[in-house]
Amino acid sequence: MRLKAVGDRAVLAELGDSISESINRKVMELNEKVRSTSREGILETVPAFASLLVYYDPLVIDFDEVSQFLINICKTSGESKKETGTLVRIPVCYGGIHGKDLSFVAEHSGLKEEEVIEIHSGRDYRIYMLGFLPGFPYLGGMDERIITPRLSLPRTKIPAGSVGIGGEQTGIYPMESPGGWQLIGRTPLRLFDPQMGEKGRYQAGDSIRFVPISQKEFDEISQTPEMRW
Repeated sequence: MRLKAVGDRAVLAELGDSISESINRKVMELNEKVRSTSREGILETVPAFASLLVYYDPLVIDFDEVSQFLINICKTSGESKKETGTLVRIPVCYGGIHGKDLSFVAEHSGLKEEEVIEIHSGRDYRIYMLGFLPGFPYLGGMDERIITPRLSLPRTKIPAGSVGIGGEQTGIYPMESPGGWQLIGRTPLRLFDPQMGEKGRYQAGDSIRFVPISQKEFDEISQTPEMRW
């Protein structure tokens, strides 16, 4: 573990220098231990691919004390044997008005649109971190057969719930925003709302499974987008 000061009120704990599930599991384990240990002055944690950012109150605790706190926790941590995280099912209506780039992804991959849908929805994706937008999940594990480059000219407005592919990654836009990923579908669920609380529908360390639905199902779920699907 490498520790670095980030300004005068945060410590960055680096647990690796690559994107891998084993490193990310160590990050999530450290995050859970920090959050579950009552230590005065620790304010917030932000897990990422291979690091954990720990915010603290410099009027209560200093950099050296936070660093030693993290070192002590790591000494008692080992490779976690229990499964962590929750599997979250996300309904997606692929193609059509919701996935205008599905045909391009299929053409680029040398596949039929139905095959792209089957491949994309045929595995679970680990949420390595949340970022870019509140609730935007950075997912790992996409099949290399459907890797597709980002748009050369990003769109200025992408509907909330849009599911896209950008290079080797896939993800969901939780709210309307600009973006340059290839759009292949959309979920009718409301993915982020401040009233949902800190966790929302998912958090880093969970896994997402995309479930294909019809336009009729999309319309029905849209009537109660806050529901747990």
